[in-house]
Amino acid sequence: MLDLILKFSSACRASGLRVSTSEVIDCVRQLELIDILDEPQFRAALRTNFAKSRREQGHFERLYDLFFHEMRPEADFSSEALEQNAVTAIQEILDALAADSANDPIGKAISEFLAGDPIPYLKELQRLENQEEKPSKTLKSNLAQLSGRLEIMLRINRTRGLLAGFEGEIGDDRRRQRQRSGAAHLKNRLDIASAMLTQDSRPDNAGLKHVKTHDERFSGLGERAFASLTEKEIVDMREIIKQLVRKMKDMMSRRYAARKKGVLDIKKTLRHAGRFQGVPMEIKYRDRPLRKTKIVALCDVSGSVWSAARFMLNMIYSMQDCFSDVKSFAFVCGPTNITDIFEKNEVNKAIEKVLTDTEINFNALTDYGEMFYQFHRDHINLLTRKTTLIIVGDGRSNYHNPREKLLEELRAKCRRVIWLNPEPETFWGTGDSEMNTYKAYCHEVRPCRNLNQLIDFIEDLVL
Repeated sequence: MLDLILKFSSACRASGLRVSTSEVIDCVRQLELIDILDEPQFRAALRTNFAKSRREQGHFERLYDLFFHEMRPEADFSSEALEQNAVTAIQEILDALAADSANDPIGKAISEFLAGDPIPYLKELQRLENQEEKPSKTLKSNLAQLSGRLEIMLRINRTRGLLAGFEGEIGDDRRRQRQRSGAAHLKNRLDIASAMLTQDSRPDNAGLKHVKTHDERFSGLGERAFASLTEKEIVDMREIIKQLVRKMKDMMSRRYAARKKGVLDIKKTLRHAGRFQGVPMEIKYRDRPLRKTKIVALCDVSGSVWSAARFMLNMIYSMQDCFSDVKSFAFVCGPTNITDIFEKNEVNKAIEKVLTDTEINFNALTDYGEMFYQFHRDHINLLTRKTTLIIVGDGRSNYHNPREKLLEELRAKCRRVIWLNPEPETFWGTGDSEMNTYKAYCHEVRPCRNLNQLIDFIEDLVL
């Protein structure tokens, strides 16, 4: 049993799950306290130690089914489903496959997978997930992982062809019959390897808050999309936003003014009264100031979403008194820090300066992957466990590499990640949209294409 648990922990590590030595030791000790023949208890003990969060539980379940059911390492090739004489034939086929892929790491990983050891193949898949796109100034593409998957698929198809050669032999000779039986058994395992290559590798995000509804606070104007507003409607909407901001600031002021109210602090009261012989008696409360949230905003200012980003930046600019720190970035294909512009200028002038006085290349193609890469490289120190990261954009990256793993690292650094999409939800995931990919790494996603949706978001964020 110990060897089996060690092999399974190695498979988990090869597939990207973090499993420490102490966790393996704890798991082995816990297995001594349960009936290991009761699979629900056995699975629960392993899941408790090897899956750190709900996001990893789906990945763990897939590995568990692969290792203990589909691959059946404890049975090896002595399963009763196989004829005993077929074991020798299977080994002969595996030797032939190993000889064919002696100088091919991918082919060797596939042959070892067929032999019952999934770890080398899992390492190849993990290498594929972590593969970086080679930087190029002339041409950007999302073909690195695709070409890697295609290479593995070609090796699988080659192996399938070799197995078909054994399976297709005809004759009455018992050796050939055993070879056909063994090739059919290995072909089933090859189908498993092919399915693992094409399955969705995104983490489970059961805790995702997907906001789809909003209150219709302003009929007519409140339901108009930002992109379709006239000049007069923009002026009216700015006035509504100013009124909302004043209301929010008043509410926040009352919340912080009331922070002294709370549990009576007897020690502080007596210590303070001792200096005046208790005349007059001044009541002291436990002072627990409310924590103000830090905000980092990444706003897509490309032509397709600029109308929505303008109102979002306007709101964040006006709400700075409600947060302890606000850092704002605008991007098309790389983030530009516009915090100083917002701090030193009136809101309308600040937005105009963003359009005219920054180095943002508005003629470039939107590239979210490059933006995440540059922000991770230069500004990841801005993210702490008190920071809320707000991303405003449609998630359309012009078929460039989405680099979603960088977003996962940003998520791990901050308190939560909120994505506001100005596109209708029916368009998410269509064409060059990577929204379905990115939302697996967010805490909250919501459409934000009109005033009512924007107000709902701000009230949820501040209050």
